[in-house]
Amino acid sequence: MQALACPHCGSHLVGRDGTLICASGHPFDVARAGYVALLGPRARTDTGDTADMVSARIDFLGSGHYAPIAGAVGAAAVGAAAVGGGAVGGWEDGAGHPGPVLEIGAGTGYYLRAALGPPTGTIIGAAGIALDSSRYAARRAAADPRVLSVLADAWSVLPLQTASVATVLSVFAPRDPAEIARVLVPGGRLVAVTPTPSHLVELRPKLDLLAVDEGKAERLAESFTGLLAPVDRQDVSFRMDLAVADVSALVRMGPSVRHLTPEALQDQIAGLDEIETVTGEVTVSIFEKQMV
Repeated sequence: MQALACPHCGSHLVGRDGTLICASGHPFDVARAGYVALLGPRARTDTGDTADMVSARIDFLGSGHYAPIAGAVGAAAVGAAAVGGGAVGGWEDGAGHPGPVLEIGAGTGYYLRAALGPPTGTIIGAAGIALDSSRYAARRAAADPRVLSVLADAWSVLPLQTASVATVLSVFAPRDPAEIARVLVPGGRLVAVTPTPSHLVELRPKLDLLAVDEGKAERLAESFTGLLAPVDRQDVSFRMDLAVADVSALVRMGPSVRHLTPEALQDQIAGLDEIETVTGEVTVSIFEKQMV
């Protein structure tokens, strides 16, 4: 909780009877589902995932098809933890625990949990902060007792203290480079995952999926020029055998579903093979905030 900041005045938040309150008296209730809404005056939540999108995400990710991505994120987070003698991003709190791991656009917290590992896993003591603009996703992320689930707008000023988190994750999610650099401690790292043009390429002629631009990873690196230094970049490629139900969940959990009616999606899926063999390919980029 020490990392959180009031979205109105930026001061620290303290817990009091199911409410977080700042020094200026701004209160924020913790929802029964376990998440806290830290929404500033210009925050938007209308772009967050709907209940159906979150349900589809749970179904698809629960099938294990994106496990190679989760594994790569977990390995990158462990690599960040190795910097500075075992602390995440080279930073520890006063009790010797690794600093917080923040996922922006966390959804249900699937990749954040991969970074934290099992309860007795590799980043022992690291707390997770899941930030998302969907109430439905925030409820799901809050189910993990290691995760502090925050409803917030990733495009606004993040409700976090400056230099308060050791590792930031951004997986298929929007990101504000300046805000990420602000909240990272010196020596802290960003793990960002972006799709390549080969990602889901077999499905694109058959379904109305949004295209992936060439040079996405390069533009990501350019956006952090002067803020974070590139450390590593690797492509992760794998194959998936997807049943029709898997393809339906895959489409319904992503941004393409916003451009499709349920009837149009059903018509397109009806033309698929019983099992579709599909390429998954992403770039995992790691950046570091330089020590001052």
